[in-house]
Amino acid sequence: MPGRRATFWTLALPPTLWLVAFLLAPLLLMAALSFRADLRGGILVPWTPTLIQYERLFGEGTYWGLLQISVLLAGAVAIVATALAYPLAYFLAFRAGRRAGILLILLLVPFWTSFLLRVMAWKFMLGSEGVINSFLGYVGLISEPITQILYNRNAVAITLVYVWIPFAALPILAALQRVEPRLFEAAADLGSTPLSQFRRVALPLSMPGVLAAFFMVFIPTVGEYVTPLLVGGSSGSLYGNIIQLFFTQGTNYPFGSALSMVMLVGTVGLVIVGLRLVQPRRFLGLEG
Repeated sequence: MPGRRATFWTLALPPTLWLVAFLLAPLLLMAALSFRADLRGGILVPWTPTLIQYERLFGEGTYWGLLQISVLLAGAVAIVATALAYPLAYFLAFRAGRRAGILLILLLVPFWTSFLLRVMAWKFMLGSEGVINSFLGYVGLISEPITQILYNRNAVAITLVYVWIPFAALPILAALQRVEPRLFEAAADLGSTPLSQFRRVALPLSMPGVLAAFFMVFIPTVGEYVTPLLVGGSSGSLYGNIIQLFFTQGTNYPFGSALSMVMLVGTVGLVIVGLRLVQPRRFLGLEG
């Protein structure tokens, strides 16, 4: 027993300290900064808590509108990325056979390149002289470059869907790989069509992976600011760009912290509500 306890603490203590130092502590510091009026005298000087930053935030509708747009765009990106990733994961799990390992490596190839490089590639593809406009002009479908596909939120959504599809496919693939193939055989013996097998066997049993994929895309996309900065332009800005602005150019850490805490609490609340509405326990067969 002492040996097991020592092994447990040896394995658990390093990641726990890491999470406390680089996740919990920064969040607590940001929460504390959001209740400061300013940073006069430095971060460590005594200060009196105030709600002035939240009063400013709640009093201006611009920030709320931008947060709503970011949430809606994140939800749309998560839905589309998850929907496109599901057939890919299904093919790797049940149709790829011996090629599954090689195809999985190919799926992970984008992870080997820089995130900024992948985003910049889409900037070149969607630009006036990019691949899409050049191809459409070559086949005679357009006479002038289409400018509406870059420097707006449509470009941001397209780029983010591309970026997140490989990430979304992994939890779905993990869930599908746990599905026993004999269940499909049993369903077929009972007269079930392939579509019915997918609807009654594969989809319900893989739903935990689908939910994991959706939230894995949705949560970071709400606060995304790099992609809108590169391909969104001024008309494609999201809530994360405002936070980044106050932490860098504006150097208003208290207000930036208040914006961040509102986004954090709102995102966590949406995830909780979503899980309550979807009720993943029903798909796992754990309901009484």
